[in-house]
Amino acid sequence: MTKKNYILLALIILKFFLQYLLLSPEYELQRDEFLHLDQANHPAWGYTSVPPLTSFISSIIQFLGNGIFWVKFFPALFGALTVWVVWKTVEELKGGMFALTVAATGVIFSALLRINTLYQPNSLDILCWTALLYALVRYARVPASGWIYVAAVFFALGMLNKYNIAFLAMALLPALLISPQRAWLKDPKIYTAGIISLMIISPNFIWQFQNQFPVIGHMQELAETQLVNVNRTDFLKSQLLFFLSSVPLIVLGVIALFIFPEFKPYRFLFWNFIFVLLIFLYFRAKDYYTIGLYPIYIAFGAKYAEILLEKGKWKVLRPAFFVFHLAFFAILYPVAFPNKSPEEIVKNNTLQKDLGLLRWEDGKDHHLPQDFADMLGWHALAHKVDSVLMGMPHAEKTLVLCDNYGQAGAINYYKRFDAYVAQSFNADYKNWLNLDTVWTDVVLVKDKDDEDKLRNEERPLFDTVYCAAIRISPYAREDSIYIYVLQGTRIDINQRLKAELQENEKE
Repeated sequence: MTKKNYILLALIILKFFLQYLLLSPEYELQRDEFLHLDQANHPAWGYTSVPPLTSFISSIIQFLGNGIFWVKFFPALFGALTVWVVWKTVEELKGGMFALTVAATGVIFSALLRINTLYQPNSLDILCWTALLYALVRYARVPASGWIYVAAVFFALGMLNKYNIAFLAMALLPALLISPQRAWLKDPKIYTAGIISLMIISPNFIWQFQNQFPVIGHMQELAETQLVNVNRTDFLKSQLLFFLSSVPLIVLGVIALFIFPEFKPYRFLFWNFIFVLLIFLYFRAKDYYTIGLYPIYIAFGAKYAEILLEKGKWKVLRPAFFVFHLAFFAILYPVAFPNKSPEEIVKNNTLQKDLGLLRWEDGKDHHLPQDFADMLGWHALAHKVDSVLMGMPHAEKTLVLCDNYGQAGAINYYKRFDAYVAQSFNADYKNWLNLDTVWTDVVLVKDKDDEDKLRNEERPLFDTVYCAAIRISPYAREDSIYIYVLQGTRIDINQRLKAELQENEKE
């Protein structure tokens, strides 16, 4: 291997090492991770919460043993591949060792360190954005090449992973129209590539059609419960934090795309940058939806910085970029990652509050970052439910019904008593309800916010109703969870489930 390849390999190994180093064993998997892992048990071409690609990856993880190492391996892998694509972009721009390493380290020491610790579609989403834009860079340099087809494949994979990449496509169209690259629209390969994308995406589209497009309902719910709390000013401030140490490179890259003659073939990327931000501002999108936009601009900024600092006294400024990357990591290491106990974080969370890391989806500040709070108390919950079920005479005919997908997914992942499967009316679980088993008893898993603590609604329907256990975890997002046992049914539980499911679908 060449010296460049050894350095690239070392940086990728560093990326993997950091992803595991940043996780304290006191934290468990995060709420969303449980849902995604459970999708492996329900293969389909679509889900209420996400497109189908995550379930395919979950099947691989399950085949490998479903252990924490493999759950965390795949987001780390997608992060490492993002670094590799940025490196290849700099090579395409004829960047030297400085441009290559400063771009790669800029991506490594960024918000990706936090995102790549979680098994969610976000890591692959960022990779697909970066790979799609890289393919367009290659196509822009040699339009006769087949790179437009590569771009089409990555767009399709992105759509099968998370619909977020559709906003990139929305921005690219006007960006092409007002740039010299509008000539691409006369190339038949563009339309062939579009057909290829549609063919790859079509199974999920058919699934959406057959299921009355649940993605629309999901987006409406998201807009009403979460996006309504998004402040556009805070959205713009957050953009600076994601790649704080690389802000100079991003700014240089965007400016260079407009003024630097050598970058004229890529001028559409200047307008793409502007349109993506405008679209997300208009829709009040979550701030992290844009993260996939930036890695390519870091590559362009690194190449332009290399040119500006190539000669004379300015060359001595080159090490400052690497120092800035490391300083950014040193500042964020104590506050942005779950590497300290909840008690330690709560004692000293002033900086996290100032950085907005304590603000949850409800728009309010809490003791811990939401992702951290969502990684606590799950194993204890599964253990308590196991204990309750093992003490029941007909565990295999006992319905375990949870308030939300986090509870159901965590119980199914951590449980050691195989006689039951936790279920819910929430998220994808409503499509997985078991209506075939003749249920005799019920175990209800309820959040503390449930107002019917005495279970007055269920008491007329069962001979025995009592609270069997309470899982208390003071720093968890659900700090108290109640486990109720309902025995001696006086109703047809399956009919009741079907009625509630129909009511749920109407809502």
